[in-house]
Amino acid sequence: MINKEEAAGKVEKAKGVVKEKVGQMTGDPELQDEGVADQASGAVREAVGTTKRKVEQVVDALKK
Repeated sequence: MINKEEAAGKVEKAKGVVKEKVGQMTGDPELQDEGVADQASGAVREAVGTTKRKVEQVVDALKK
């Protein structure tokens, strides 16, 4: 099951995709760049969450 950090990263990435596409459609390079940055930030946040989850799974397995 994904954790809050992973979920927040996925949401941030999705918002970034929307911003990028709207920026492309409206010819707004700033909004497009902001969308790309949001996607990158979301990917990092999601990766951190995934790493936390996997570490927790290993720790739980070692406790058993």
